[in-house]
Amino acid sequence: MSADFLYGIEVVINGLMAGVLYALVALGFVLIFKASGIFNYAQGVMALFAALTLVGIMEGQVPFAHLINAIFGTKIHHFGWEVPALLAILLTLGVMIFFAWAVQYFVFRHLVGQEPIILFMATIGLAYFLEGVGDLMWGSDIKTLALGLPQGGSPVVEQWSAGLGGDDFYGFFLDELDMAATAVALILVMGLIAFAQYTKQGRAMRAVADDHQAALSVGISLNYIWVLVWSLAGLVALVAGVMWGAKSGVQFSLSLIALKALPVLMLGGFTSIPGAIAGGLIIGVGEKLFEYTIGAPYLGGATENWFAYMLALIFLVFRPQGLFGEKIIERV
Repeated sequence: MSADFLYGIEVVINGLMAGVLYALVALGFVLIFKASGIFNYAQGVMALFAALTLVGIMEGQVPFAHLINAIFGTKIHHFGWEVPALLAILLTLGVMIFFAWAVQYFVFRHLVGQEPIILFMATIGLAYFLEGVGDLMWGSDIKTLALGLPQGGSPVVEQWSAGLGGDDFYGFFLDELDMAATAVALILVMGLIAFAQYTKQGRAMRAVADDHQAALSVGISLNYIWVLVWSLAGLVALVAGVMWGAKSGVQFSLSLIALKALPVLMLGGFTSIPGAIAGGLIIGVGEKLFEYTIGAPYLGGATENWFAYMLALIFLVFRPQGLFGEKIIERV
């Protein structure tokens, strides 16, 4: 095999791994939109807040320390202990579940029956509120998320593949953190699909998505389902925040990962879990291949910043509902 062909394979593999992470972020949007019809603008900020909370718990940081010090003139910052990573993840998950209950109880149960634009505007307000609370609780400085995950290229893969393309090919460079993140994301995605298809709560969630009134008529609690859905979205946000935070540091730009999910949703459809997966893989592979074949050689690079949106725009022109979305037919 030629070295160019092998480098192309390496690009595709890296694109698939990036696509799985994009799909993971998109799943948070799909879960909430399917069950409640709400496009959750705050999903990216939820990932940021989860990552900030995880780091704060692990490091034993005092929540709202800066505010407490400013009011009372104290100089407290840490409790003086550190929390193991696994326990910190479980505690952070508890915080995200409490957040899901609070969002449903204090916000969305009062907006039942409102127009979709009202609900969307509520999630915008929720995003800025959560970002401000995260800043007050944990501070705005860039944090390192040290979970012991491997970093750098995999020497095993590199050594195994070094001889495949002769002297011109030095082996596949696959980042170990990306590989670990892909494995975790795949497990979570398969778990969510199994939950939606084979559990009583998953079937109830799909029933609510299909028809709220019919679901109510058979005794399904909308409040319970919406809290469940927001809790699942919080779990997805936690995993996404952990993976992206470990990769690039926990900083407030982390909330922008939600923007990368928008082209994925446009391709796969806003109501399809398989569509989110397929859309993520298409975007991941497409942007890597475009950068490798056209962007870097002819356009000066950095095409990954806009290729996904260009591809999504083309899909919107020819198939507005996405690959797996349902066609909307209305009488006019």
